[in-house]
Amino acid sequence: MTRVEKRVAIYVRVSTDGQSVDAQLRELREVSYRRGWEIVQEYTDEGISGAKGRDQRPALDAMLKAAMRGEFDTVAAWSVDRLGRSLQHLVVGLSDLQSANIGLYLHKQGLDTSTPSGRAMFGMLGVFAEFEREMIAERVRAGINNARVKGTKTGNPIGRPRTGTDVESKVRKLRGQKWGINRIARELGIGSGTVRRIAYE
Repeated sequence: MTRVEKRVAIYVRVSTDGQSVDAQLRELREVSYRRGWEIVQEYTDEGISGAKGRDQRPALDAMLKAAMRGEFDTVAAWSVDRLGRSLQHLVVGLSDLQSANIGLYLHKQGLDTSTPSGRAMFGMLGVFAEFEREMIAERVRAGINNARVKGTKTGNPIGRPRTGTDVESKVRKLRGQKWGINRIARELGIGSGTVRRIAYE
């Protein structure tokens, strides 16, 4: 059997301080060894709920940033709920991995994007990501229309300055290149809400 040359980042998480990540790490290390994957980094969030966002999970944040820099090819995790219990956070994070062409291995669900069925399942995540983007766009449009009815300018709350046209142009350009909302926000140093507003106006 041919061993697959692949650089892998392992991500593990437990919700309480009384739990241990050792079992998750041991199993994922064994899988990586059997498949001939090179483990380039292990990321661990301990005592952190999966319902918390990326900004409250330092290891997850560091892993996604490294993914954008192309430091590995695949993320290996014990289960999808290790990556997130909130659908919103999960979809955004997995969308970022897809946009960076990073594969995914989920041990418990048997998902491996190096296989045709795994790629198909991962592709379905794009459907959920698109659905969320459409929902956000609809809420933004509804907010703008509501504000116009009430007489505020272009839906902007009174007293809040609009983003400069150069920043808005950069946001639209990066969205056109299929960059994720959070990635654009980090790159330009602005809030993800601002990116969404510009992208869906």
